[in-house]
Amino acid sequence: MRLQMLCVLVLYNGLVSGQQSTTIVDSFRLYKDIKVTVDRPLNLSGYTKTIVTFYALPNGNTTGQTMGKKMLPGDDWHFDIQHIAAQTKFIRQQVEINFVVIYLENDYKSWPLWKQKHTDFRKLIPQIVDSLAGVYGGSKAEIYLNGHSGGGSFIFGYLAGVAQVPKQVKRISFLDSNYGYDSSYLPILSKWLRKVKGAALNLFAYNDSIALYNGKPVVSATGGTWYKGHLLLQHLRADYSFSKMNTDSLIIYKSSDSRVQFYFKQNFDRGIYHTQQVELNGFIHSILCGTKMDSKKYMYYGKRAYADLIE
Repeated sequence: MRLQMLCVLVLYNGLVSGQQSTTIVDSFRLYKDIKVTVDRPLNLSGYTKTIVTFYALPNGNTTGQTMGKKMLPGDDWHFDIQHIAAQTKFIRQQVEINFVVIYLENDYKSWPLWKQKHTDFRKLIPQIVDSLAGVYGGSKAEIYLNGHSGGGSFIFGYLAGVAQVPKQVKRISFLDSNYGYDSSYLPILSKWLRKVKGAALNLFAYNDSIALYNGKPVVSATGGTWYKGHLLLQHLRADYSFSKMNTDSLIIYKSSDSRVQFYFKQNFDRGIYHTQQVELNGFIHSILCGTKMDSKKYMYYGKRAYADLIE
């Protein structure tokens, strides 16, 4: 497929924790209403393995807000709730791979609405993923699909558009973004987990079924990530046995091989914990859980492990 791109190349050189940090950020547009921003190491030849992670933005957020920055008086609070750029730097410090992150934003700031505007999304979304992964990772790169909030709609759009998930796709992560799940997605996810060596699925959700905002429910009892996450867990039990562990605020389910993991945040005060699941090392854990670097130098839902990496 030939992609029409308007490309701007920006080179960032800076000091992080006393060491020289060099990152290239490419920014361009696709299909007139998608902004693509690519955060990649300057030198991609240093390691043999490359992972290209697609991060579909949450509803209402810009790429800058999603990447995050040090807060100054008067700054919009959205710049301090995800910090994917700093979490990316942390991951690069932990693993010896070429780790590329591709942010996907659309002009509607909503992937569900973008899909409504593009009835051919089942064709477009796989084309976006396949083409950009090839450009920034090559044919041997591993592909991770990731997203927060409405970004999960992009992932489901991808699943709806492929006959089967390609073997290059090694990890799918829903960061409180699995609103769109229903049983129609179970066959393709199950087949992918069975057939693709090293395929990993993880899901993060909080009990939004009882959350209140100004005294009113945030979602219906069956319309949020808590209910939909448990529904997927129930469906996968036909093929997997899961261990269960409880912490002070989390209920964690892991398959015996740790390739499938669910993290459910309990909600004792009927609060809203939508973005905290990302902020409190959620992106880091979505990439590293189930690997040898799982919970090394960080803890999911603990203090920010990346605090000194925020620019």
